[in-house]
Amino acid sequence: MIWSAVGALALALAVALGAFGAHGLRGRLDAYSMGIYEKAVFYHFLHALGILVVPLFARLTAMPRAGLVCALLAAGIVFFSGSLYLLAVTGTRWLGAVTPIGGVCFILGWLILAYSLARAG
Repeated sequence: MIWSAVGALALALAVALGAFGAHGLRGRLDAYSMGIYEKAVFYHFLHALGILVVPLFARLTAMPRAGLVCALLAAGIVFFSGSLYLLAVTGTRWLGAVTPIGGVCFILGWLILAYSLARAG
């Protein structure tokens, strides 16, 4: 399934961005901004794992909404983690207003997954 490949690519990107933060940004960002960046990497990584695994659930349970769940998790990575990456690096505070959109995508994705798995049996 294409979503598993997307998840694997998102995981590679999470590792690369995490390494960049640890080695390229250390000393350039204050502790607060580094904490924001690290939170972005953490949520990016967790939800990329979700994108990798959800298609497996779909194959095992004939779950019909796997694509929607993966799309919501991917959108969450872009909006939640993406806005935090940019906020940490640029200090542009209005980006914090974008972050909750990603959080809502994450929540909806997990809720739809839970509902779909419960219905599948």
